[in-house]
Amino acid sequence: MLVFLTRRILLFFPTLLLVSAICFFVIQLQPGSFTDRYLEDPRFSPETVARINAQLGLDRTPVEQYVRWIWGIVTRLDFGYSFFANRPVTTMIGERLAWTVVVAVVTLGFAWIVAVPLGIYTALRRNGVTDAVASFIGYIGLAVPDFLVALLLVALVLSYGGTNVGGLNSPRFIGAPWSWPKFVDLLNHLWIPVLAIGTAGIATVMRQMRANLLDVLHADYVRTARAKGLAERRVINRHAVRTAINPLVSMAGLQLPELINGTIIASIVLNLPTIGPLLFDSLLAKDQYVAMTLLLFASALLMVGNLLADLALAWVDPRIRYG
Repeated sequence: MLVFLTRRILLFFPTLLLVSAICFFVIQLQPGSFTDRYLEDPRFSPETVARINAQLGLDRTPVEQYVRWIWGIVTRLDFGYSFFANRPVTTMIGERLAWTVVVAVVTLGFAWIVAVPLGIYTALRRNGVTDAVASFIGYIGLAVPDFLVALLLVALVLSYGGTNVGGLNSPRFIGAPWSWPKFVDLLNHLWIPVLAIGTAGIATVMRQMRANLLDVLHADYVRTARAKGLAERRVINRHAVRTAINPLVSMAGLQLPELINGTIIASIVLNLPTIGPLLFDSLLAKDQYVAMTLLLFASALLMVGNLLADLALAWVDPRIRYG
């Protein structure tokens, strides 16, 4: 296990470096630059725009810009400045990172708590009414975009006279110190994004769990456990489910970054203070250092998620050993 961890950690930084270079030069392929907006404004002369480019470092070659950015990260953990907000990138991301983690972790936990038992139940009641209803709901969850689910939930709440839609807190609690009323208000707002974003995850995990368990139930070691006289509940929980859940553990490492980058539109619709809308706005504004840092963060999260999933898989399945 130690050799495995060392190998993965040694590959972590070169991979991030390669990802950062690809992201930077792909962003550079965008037509125009951040200062193009000033060229369209008659209040700015070409000389003024040239001075702004020099101040922002946009007059340098792409290779120089990339090297300066990476050098700042390595030596000072400086991810650059936002051209649009004129603030450090780390400050802007730090303001949204906590809420991003909260929404992602709660959504992932909710999806698993609902989907895994439902997948087990439908596999054990195959071709029954519950299986048919759950499969139909699963298809709907996969087919309907998360932002459309968000809009439907918002419309439903408003139609019943509710007001807890949009954002994660009511206006009177924004900036206020934490208290029990503020926490309750957070829960009243949080269920909509969790349900909207987690619907597709519930459908995916449920169907995967159902398919895995159906395969395992016909395995030789499950039939042997039944032949030994073990109780059916023990056969299912200790032998079948434990093996069937292994692929889901690996899949969990891919879901965390997807909850951040794959839910941008839903986050915009619900006005969530997460980094998804920030990435969208930075790409539109051609705010390159914000966009590159967020893409780098998503790549790091994917790699960390995969590493944690591998470790969890080794813990769940004693047959797996990394050398």
